[in-house]
Amino acid sequence: MSTPRHLILLLLGLLLAGQAASAADPAPQAALAETPLIRQILARVDSLYRSDASHCRLEMEISTPNWQRRLEMEMWTRGLDETFIRILSPAKDAGITTLRKGTQMWNFFPRIDKTMKVPTSMMMSAWMGSDFTNDDLVKESTLIDDYVATEAPAPADSLRCLVLTPREQTATVWGRIELTVRTTDLLPVEEIYYDEKGTAMRRLRFLDLTRFGKRLVPATMELVPLNKPGHQTVIRYLEADFDAEPGEDTFSLRALRRR
Repeated sequence: MSTPRHLILLLLGLLLAGQAASAADPAPQAALAETPLIRQILARVDSLYRSDASHCRLEMEISTPNWQRRLEMEMWTRGLDETFIRILSPAKDAGITTLRKGTQMWNFFPRIDKTMKVPTSMMMSAWMGSDFTNDDLVKESTLIDDYVATEAPAPADSLRCLVLTPREQTATVWGRIELTVRTTDLLPVEEIYYDEKGTAMRRLRFLDLTRFGKRLVPATMELVPLNKPGHQTVIRYLEADFDAEPGEDTFSLRALRRR
């Protein structure tokens, strides 16, 4: 699978040659992933919407051929390991919360007054009926730790492209991810996700560069599943504070039930 902690969001053709080289000699590929520039790009994308602590208000629009749905939510993060999400609207979903601490994740559903732990096997499942997965929203995986990256030809001098293949220990449904970033500031432009057979399955675009405080980020992430015509999920950052100070128990099981 890196949304966009990421949520995405977040792409090219010499891939077969790259995979063949990897199979023949994995050590050089791993070494490439350690080059300062490649690691800088991966770290930049991993931490795009994160900081020591952040607080954001977002909206999510889910579109299918048969129905549309809009959610508004708040999200708190601390570092790369803690995430708390609370749905604010619509009324029937208000109060549903999601907590991630390290590799563990829980959901609380107020209508049934029940907290449910999400097993690792469900991290790639859809979150709240959207095209984003549980892992996309809470970022259990990171590009820099879970993927090996190599450079690929870019379509323009203003862009830089990486091909990411999962490390042996990485649990993911993706065979590779193609990531395109801007050369000037390394902000992501697009991520294309492929299955293990090499078929492109979804495209995540990063749009609407917006400055929140001192940080410039794409305020919109547009995810399109390429195997589901007419389906799309868009996340928009409405407000964001990347210097927030969450309460002491924000990232606790007790906070899941707080109204």
